Amino acid sequence: MAVSDLQVVQPTAERPPMVNTFAIMVATKNGSGSQTANTVLLRALFKMGIPVSGKNLFPSNIQGLPTWYTIRLSADGFTARRPRSEIVVAMNPATAIEDYQHVESGGVFLYADDIKLDLNRKDLSHYPVPAKAISTKYEKDARLRSYAANMVYVGVLAHLLGISLEELESALNFHFKHKPKPVQSNMQIIRASAEWAAQNLTKTDPFRVERMNKTDGLIMIDGNTAAALGAIYGGFTFAAWYPITPATSLADALTAYAPRLRTGPDGKATYAIIQAEDELAALGMVIGAGWAGARAMTSTSGPGISLMAEFAGFGYYAEIPAVIWDIQRMGPSTGLPTRVSQGDVLKVYYLGHGDCKHVCLLPAHPAECFEFGWKAFDLAERLQTPVFVLSDLDIGMNQWMSPPFEYPEQPMDRGKVLDAKQLDELGSFARYKDVDGDGIPYRTLPGTPHPLAAYFTRGTGHNEKAGYSERPDDWVKNMARLGRKFETARKIVPQPVVQEVEGARIAFISYGSADPAVEEARWRLEHHHQIKTSYLRIRALPLADSIKDFVAAHDRVYVVELNTDAQMYQLLRLHVGGELEVRLRAANWSDGLPLTARWVTSHVLQAEQAEAEKEGSK
Repeated sequence: MAVSDLQVVQPTAERPPMVNTFAIMVATKNGSGSQTANTVLLRALFKMGIPVSGKNLFPSNIQGLPTWYTIRLSADGFTARRPRSEIVVAMNPATAIEDYQHVESGGVFLYADDIKLDLNRKDLSHYPVPAKAISTKYEKDARLRSYAANMVYVGVLAHLLGISLEELESALNFHFKHKPKPVQSNMQIIRASAEWAAQNLTKTDPFRVERMNKTDGLIMIDGNTAAALGAIYGGFTFAAWYPITPATSLADALTAYAPRLRTGPDGKATYAIIQAEDELAALGMVIGAGWAGARAMTSTSGPGISLMAEFAGFGYYAEIPAVIWDIQRMGPSTGLPTRVSQGDVLKVYYLGHGDCKHVCLLPAHPAECFEFGWKAFDLAERLQTPVFVLSDLDIGMNQWMSPPFEYPEQPMDRGKVLDAKQLDELGSFARYKDVDGDGIPYRTLPGTPHPLAAYFTRGTGHNEKAGYSERPDDWVKNMARLGRKFETARKIVPQPVVQEVEGARIAFISYGSADPAVEEARWRLEHHHQIKTSYLRIRALPLADSIKDFVAAHDRVYVVELNTDAQMYQLLRLHVGGELEVRLRAANWSDGLPLTARWVTSHVLQAEQAEAEKEGSK
């Protein structure tokens, strides 16, 4: 958008204050140390009681390329990405022109004073900052000056906006684990920069912060760390993985926390974490560990999922529990490795050759990442099958406010596992026989001391007793039982979260990281356009039968998701079928960035206008 397209708002101190409701975007170079400065800002605002969310847009290749970090403050608690920011901090000459054009009219452009730029916008407040001069004065180690320069804009923002220096110091202590030297050196620059701003800048913008109490009782965490903690509390004993963005930090969090939380009374580890030679090997190890009775998992992203297809199919047909976290990123192929997408839904759901459908969990925030971290093991062992958890880069790598996690109080569900005593009482055992009518057979674990316990684990055709078979009737019978098991899964996976609004004729269905944008869009539609909406958030596949009733209760249902092919929309059409299918509307968008409420709102308004015109022409 060009400057001339903006609604021009003159910057003036007389404008009504904009308190705790705006966005800050910081433009820097990758590898310059800005992540520390940005997370310190985010945490300080959070500790001031202000609802915030932080999103990092970073390059996928080399150090020195542009990176942007956005902090959204919302007194109303909204956390979806904003399409534009009111305050832009420009520290990278390479993107300064573009950054300048994208400041919201009436906003602030704070920039390093060595950046040469035609500052021709009359609708902005301009604040040059001597980042190099201040960092050179206070940081004697030349190698650290580029990092120190980032703390200069932290200090200037602290003065301009009223961010508590006390909370900034607390955030530094948290980040550096109370190591006095880095805390003191960074805090010195922050204080000096705030003092410089007080003496040299005249504030001409309306933006400021004030303490609130809307983050009381909340924590700040990323989804990958939450997932790792959930797995640890869920009793994981084995993990194998191969590095890939954006899933690596999940394995890193396992490695960081397991030594403190998964050791025995003798101080020895009760788990094993192995970096495999590739993703194929990683899932092979996990399948083997799950067969042996371990609670086993891996984490990967789209390209890794592709390599795991054969083992996923084997786990499905041989009926072996495993947990696979897919932190989705943008494809196809290498795509955009550091951008977000929900493009793996169809691929993962049907992963494997032949007739194969997998249980998939769809967390929308870190608290659900924690919950599904342990619940995925229960489902995998109850159903004796691989269970996939589809998070994504936005949830997994960005910082989110979250309620504290709820410790799983119920005992672990190990499923239908027979021990020697039970085998003795039964007098017989058929590994793939449906005894209870739910499609789930009984299994034994290797090493069970009973002559009936042994069986062949087969990815080939087999009968109820796990004997090799190519008989058509054995194949049909086994696949029918797997179908019954899938229907059992439909009933026991996490059910949708439903918000039915009386009088609402239109509704939303979404999942995962689309949720914040949908929730905010619903508020916008009701408060600005008097349109009431209902909402159903899917938390798992297979889809719940209750979704059919939800669709039937509304004239039009917009399926919001972050992919190009409207993948969940396609699954929903298959699920509801018949007359209900025509009520569904695809509302999918995929540009690599987290979804905005503005896009959702605009899409629905345009679609509803088209519906009204179509009705009027009849």
